[in-house]
Amino acid sequence: MSALTLVIGNKNYSSWSMRAWLLLRWLEVDFEEIVIPLYRPGSRAAVLPYSPTGLLPALVDGELHIWDSFAIILHLADRFPHVWPAEPARRAFVRSACAEMHSGFQALRTAMPHNGRARDRRVPRTAALDADIARIFEIWTEGRRRFGADGPWLAGAFGIGDIVFAPVASRFRTYGVTLDAPAADYAAALLGHPLVLRWFAEGADEPEVVADAEIGLG
Repeated sequence: MSALTLVIGNKNYSSWSMRAWLLLRWLEVDFEEIVIPLYRPGSRAAVLPYSPTGLLPALVDGELHIWDSFAIILHLADRFPHVWPAEPARRAFVRSACAEMHSGFQALRTAMPHNGRARDRRVPRTAALDADIARIFEIWTEGRRRFGADGPWLAGAFGIGDIVFAPVASRFRTYGVTLDAPAADYAAALLGHPLVLRWFAEGADEPEVVADAEIGLG
């Protein structure tokens, strides 16, 4: 495999970067990691050589540049077919859940910006936000109902579905979203996964503070 370089944003704040990084670590692929702190003067200019959108993450695979986290998932799945579950029903569920997470839940993203090291934050609960949270509970509950006999993760064994939803579990912890079983057990498993713990530990050491993501205090 060609040498890979993953370009990511702040580990404390960039949920999309978290997904790409977790995927590569789970695949046990060697890669160079470049962190470009976002939301400060010069950030976009620093990102543009890797991503034409000025957004992260971006993956450099030899002469190929792949931007957008879902495109990175698809690119790596071409190299590593086990990114997606092998069994058709399981694969269809996981692909659909990942695509829905990628394209939806705008109220959740807006109201609860990702902040991995923050705790005890509170934000106003709107109807749109509650609908997003309820839909995530539905996905998690369906996965556990259908595939829970095969393991504690979304589709039984740990995989891309869990990687995609790990930042959501982090958001729920940051903003004190109450979870009922089986969603509570699933979120706890996600937050306790060794790779997720490693990402949060590295993000906790970052000096940068993004004011727009430091909400819900007081």
